[in-house]
Amino acid sequence: MSLSFVMIDDFLENAIELRELALSLTYPVPPPAETYYPGRNSANRVVIDAVDVEASRILGERLRPALGNAHGRFRIAMAGDQGRGGVHVDRCDWSGVLYLSRPEDCRGGTSFFRHRATRTERAPITQDELKAAGLGSNEELWDNLIRPDTNRPERWEEVMTAPMRFNRLILFKPWLWHNAGPSFGDSLQNCRLVYLLFYTLDR
Repeated sequence: MSLSFVMIDDFLENAIELRELALSLTYPVPPPAETYYPGRNSANRVVIDAVDVEASRILGERLRPALGNAHGRFRIAMAGDQGRGGVHVDRCDWSGVLYLSRPEDCRGGTSFFRHRATRTERAPITQDELKAAGLGSNEELWDNLIRPDTNRPERWEEVMTAPMRFNRLILFKPWLWHNAGPSFGDSLQNCRLVYLLFYTLDR
């Protein structure tokens, strides 16, 4: 038995305060060609130890923030934002998204997919699975499968969407094929706003 997805509603008692903090931060404006996914991350990282502790408790595993990613950053995405990436996997042991858009603005969420050509709902995660898929490394996985298909909707079949809801946290295995839902809004107040979490096991 293996746990791969958890959804918790009304996660934080102070979610409104966290949203207000997110709205006060700076969001760089890079040229569209420099953003792999639609939207922008906050310039500042806000690591909340209590959130990390609670994620460990919920999942029953000792976790620590994964290095080299956007753990603790807020992400905004407005209507019309474009990126070079779509369906993907993350390089960690658990991924998390806390939705912070206002209830009246929420739409979409986080979607999970089946890759039509391989009939898989997740990337290969062991050397044997990589070999069975004709791949020699994780770099080949990205170069030969993810990047060529990431933005080609006909290559994917949506199997589930975790709907966006204010103060809803989802935690999921990062090797599930997934993608953010649609961007929306035209300002910080009404756009897609999330708090990102990426964990590795504290072995």
